[in-house]
Amino acid sequence: MWASAMTVAVTTVITRHQAGTDFIQGETDKVVVDSGGTLRLAQRSTAIDCGALLDDAWSVHSIVSDAEGALYLGTGPDAGVIRYADEEVEQIYPIQPADFNELSDSSIRNEHVFAMALDVAGRLLIGVSGQAGKLVRLAQEPEVVFEDDRVQYIFAIATDQDDNIYLGTGPEGLVFRLDPFCQNSEIVYEAKDKSILSLAVHDGMVYAGSDERGLVYKIDPATKRASILYDSEQNEVPAILVDESGVVYAVSTSAQAAQMQLKASGLSFKKKPGRPDDSDESEASPAADSLNTANSDKEKEEKKEKPVPEAPLPPIAKIAGHVYRITPDGFVTDIFSEIAVLYSLLQTDGTLWLGTGNKGQFFSIDSQTEQKAIVFEDKRSSQITSAVKVDGAIYLGLSNPARLVRLDKALEAKGTFDSPLIDAGQPARWGKLQVEADVPDGCQIKMACRSGNVKDPNDATFSDWSEPVVLTEATVLACPVARFCQYRLTLLSGAETNATPVVRQVTAAHVIPNLAPNVVAIKAERSRDKKKPYVIEITFTAKDDNKDQLEYTLEFRRAGRAGWIPLKDALDKPKFAWDGRTVEDGRYEVRVTANDRKSNTPETALTGSRISDVFVNDNSPPEIKWAHLLVEDGNVTAEMLIEDAFSVLGSVRYTVDSNEKWITAMPDDLVYDTLSEAFTIRIEGLDSGDHVIAFSVADDLQNTRYKTYEVTIP
Repeated sequence: MWASAMTVAVTTVITRHQAGTDFIQGETDKVVVDSGGTLRLAQRSTAIDCGALLDDAWSVHSIVSDAEGALYLGTGPDAGVIRYADEEVEQIYPIQPADFNELSDSSIRNEHVFAMALDVAGRLLIGVSGQAGKLVRLAQEPEVVFEDDRVQYIFAIATDQDDNIYLGTGPEGLVFRLDPFCQNSEIVYEAKDKSILSLAVHDGMVYAGSDERGLVYKIDPATKRASILYDSEQNEVPAILVDESGVVYAVSTSAQAAQMQLKASGLSFKKKPGRPDDSDESEASPAADSLNTANSDKEKEEKKEKPVPEAPLPPIAKIAGHVYRITPDGFVTDIFSEIAVLYSLLQTDGTLWLGTGNKGQFFSIDSQTEQKAIVFEDKRSSQITSAVKVDGAIYLGLSNPARLVRLDKALEAKGTFDSPLIDAGQPARWGKLQVEADVPDGCQIKMACRSGNVKDPNDATFSDWSEPVVLTEATVLACPVARFCQYRLTLLSGAETNATPVVRQVTAAHVIPNLAPNVVAIKAERSRDKKKPYVIEITFTAKDDNKDQLEYTLEFRRAGRAGWIPLKDALDKPKFAWDGRTVEDGRYEVRVTANDRKSNTPETALTGSRISDVFVNDNSPPEIKWAHLLVEDGNVTAEMLIEDAFSVLGSVRYTVDSNEKWITAMPDDLVYDTLSEAFTIRIEGLDSGDHVIAFSVADDLQNTRYKTYEVTIP
C-alpha cells in the first residue's frame, strides 16, 4: 500500500538519542537519567504515610535520627517536629502551643525548624526560626535553652568532640557556642554576612557557609579568628560537611538557578529575496548482552535546534549549583555542577548524596572519581531539602509539597522511559530501532512504539502502543505511517543480582516520500569588490526536507523575455560569481533550479526553482548628451545634459588645468535622483590664456566617464 501511494526516497534519516539532553525530554517512571547521559533503573523508593501531619507544612527543612533509628522531621511554616518510628508518626513539637504563648487557632505562625541535633544525652535540640530565634531542648517537656536579641533564625546546629553545641544564625551572621548542657553561650565569630547557613566541626575547627557572598569559613573557636577557605561564585553555601580525613565538601547555590528557563518561539515575517518559480516548465509533481547501534552518516541525522534564551543571562558558572571539594591544604576541586538549586548534602561510605530543586532530583556523587548520577526524581515535590541515612536506607525530606520518602539500596524491578516525539516532518515509514546498552544477566529491555500526526502525544488519534518485544538486535518500529513516532523502553532488573540495564544510545530510522527541493531565497547584486565591480554575485538558499544532497543549475534572461539561457550547470555551492561584462547592459533575472538526483534514482529525483528579483547589469558610464561652455571675462559657464541608460546619476565633478582638487557639482534641481540631469556649472576667476576643464561623470554604480574641454580666456 505504501509503494502504490507514493514513491519511496532512497535516503534514510536517522534520529539519535545519545545524551542526557536528549533523554531528559522524555518521560520516566522509576527510571533515571544519569549525568553520563544514560538511562537506568532508579533505586526503590517508598513514600511514607504521615497522615495529616504534613498537610499544613510546606517543607521538611531538616531530618535527624536517634540511636534507636527514630526519625525527627523539622517543618515549616508552623515550626512543627514530627517523629517517625516503627511505621508510626506523631507530632512531638509543639505539644501544647498555649504553653509557649503560641497561637492556638489555625493561623500560620510563620516559624520554621531549619536545623536539629541531639545533645550529649540524646535529647532533641530544635532550632526555631521566626520573629525570634530560639533553641528548644525536648525531653519530657519542651524547654527553651537559648535565646538572643540578635537572633531571628537558627539555620545550622553542629556539635564537636567535646559535645559543645554550635549555632549558625541570622540575620547578623553570628556563630554561637554553648556547652553540652546548652549553657554559657558565647559568640565565637561574627561574620559580615547576614546569615550562617551551614556548619560542620572537625578536629576542633568550625567550618561555616554564609549567604550573600557564598563564603566558606574556617573558624578557630579558641582564638575566635577565621580564615576564608573558598569564595564561591554563588550567593549561598547551604550545606557543608567534613569527612574523617579532613576534606571539606561545600555546596554553593544561587536562587537564579530556579529561574533558568530557556525558551525560544516566534515567527519571522521578513520578506525573503526572490519569488517562487511558478512557470509551467519548472513545475514538478511530488512522487506520489550488549546491544550496539550501527554506524551511520552524520549528515543523515536530524539536526536539533538549540534553545535560545529570551533575555541575556548571567554566566552559567554563577547560576549553576556546585559542590566543591577542599583538601586540608586548601586545594579546591569543583566535583559537581548542575543548573539547579542545591539544598542538602549527605555522605555515606565515600558517596555524597545531594538533594536539589526545582525538579525534585537526588544525586549520588563518587567523591573520588567525581562520577554522578540521578538516583531519584520525585514527580510531586519540587525540592529535596533534607536527607539522613538510617539502617541502610536514606530518608528524604521533600518540599512543595512536604513529604517523607524512603530510598532503598535495592533497585526498582521495572521502569519505563517514553521518548520525546520524533518528528519526520512528513508522514513517514518507520524503520528499525537500535539500542546501545549493557544488559546484565537476568535483565531485559523491551520496546513498544506508536505513531500519530499530531504534536501532542496525549491526543486520542495516536495509535495504540505496539506489543512489547525484547530487544536483542535492531527491531522494526511496528507502527503505522505517520509524521510522529514515539518509542517506550521498559527496563527490567535482575531479580537476584539487583542489576539494571544501562541504555547509552537509541537510534530510530525513517524514510519519507521524496519531496522536491525548495529554493528559499535568491539574490543577485553587483559585487562590492572595487577590483571587480563588473561581477554579479548570485547567492541563494535551498533546503530539502529529505536531507538530500543538492546540486544547482543557473539560467538567466533579459527582463521581459520568455526563454532562459544556461549560465551554470552542476553547481554544488549556493553561490556563483557572474562576469557581467559577458552580456550587454540591461535588466536581468536569474533562475536557480535545485535538484536532488544525487540522493535519488532518476525516476524519483525532483527539482525546485526560484527566480530572482530583476536587477541591473550596468558596466557603462553616463554620457554627456550635450555641453555648451560660455566664456565671459574670466568666467566660464558650462551648461550640460548628462544621461545614463540604466542607473541613477551619482556624481559630477570638475577640475581646471589638472588640479588634484576635484570640485563637486550639483544638478539644477539639486538632487541626484534620475537617469538624466541638467547642470549649470559656473567657474570663476580664471586667468587670461588657455585652460583645460575636465569633467568626471559617474552613475550610482561608480561607472565613470571623463571628458575635457579647452577654453581661452581673453
